Amino acid sequence: MKSEPHYKQLDYQDRQTIAISLEQCLSIRAIARVLGRSASTISREIARNAGGNGYSCRYAQQRQVRRRRQGRPAPKLVAGNALFESITALLRQRWSPQQIAAHLAKLHSSESAKRTSHETIYNVIYAQPRGELRKELIACLRMARAKRWPRSKGEDRRGHMADLLSIHVRPPEIEDRQFPGHWEGDSIKGTLNQSAVGTLVERTTRLLILVKLPHPNPATAANVLQAFTDKLNSIAKPMRKTLTYDRGKEMTHHQQLTANTGIAVYFCDPHSPWQRGTNENTNGLIRQFLPKGTDLSGYSQEQLDGIADLMNGRPRKTLDWCSPHEVYSSWLDKLEEPAQTI
Repeated sequence: MKSEPHYKQLDYQDRQTIAISLEQCLSIRAIARVLGRSASTISREIARNAGGNGYSCRYAQQRQVRRRRQGRPAPKLVAGNALFESITALLRQRWSPQQIAAHLAKLHSSESAKRTSHETIYNVIYAQPRGELRKELIACLRMARAKRWPRSKGEDRRGHMADLLSIHVRPPEIEDRQFPGHWEGDSIKGTLNQSAVGTLVERTTRLLILVKLPHPNPATAANVLQAFTDKLNSIAKPMRKTLTYDRGKEMTHHQQLTANTGIAVYFCDPHSPWQRGTNENTNGLIRQFLPKGTDLSGYSQEQLDGIADLMNGRPRKTLDWCSPHEVYSSWLDKLEEPAQTI
């Protein structure tokens, strides 16, 4: 038997079928087969909506309608109510929804039923059925577009950090990967986003460093600052020049990170993970050892270092089948200044 989707409500005709089937002494499973529903759906319907004299389709329908009406209070702003009329009056005076929302909040600060947000006003305007009222209300808006534009319009809505260095002002030699010392950073999340591990990948050698972030607040800016500072300072100084990161708020203290490590931090454009392609690809490889849904708080820094060593010891096609460790070590040997290893 192929059942109907579980979210489809039983209608009056279905309830008539149930009532007739019960009079004919059919079993619940037989009724379910007739309606193409799950037997548990029919059982719940009878238990919820049967009256004292047995199951009646009319009485069951009335109970369902009443329960639905009580379970879903009427929306605050609907065409025809007092709040809607006061808002449309201001719209006709060419007030913007944001101005109206601010005015109502100021006028009725202690009466939530008499005020609403500008987003609700926009939604109600564009949810109106086609007709003169919809045309009139949209014409009252400054731009008067037939459809609502997305609120973000491609912008990052997580907030803005101060004094960001854009990836577009990053020195061009970083893009060419001719010299090492330029890193890409990110964090991978564990189950329910309650644990995380920082990832740092060197662009030229593909060397990976995993950073343990404290539990239970792994992505706070202060925690990331301290953890990344400790790990980056363990790298030989000539090998730490720049770090490219996304716009995550965990990098709020990027200026302090630069002061602590001497590394210039550059930020990608919003929603542009391909600008950190090396790091994104490496994060996918890391999931072989740290699968999605894993509680990452259980891994010690020593265990993470072991995973990084395994990955850094594997030959890579992009390195002409050398390992990141080999390429990184060869660059260290070329340095004139003595350098400490990781």
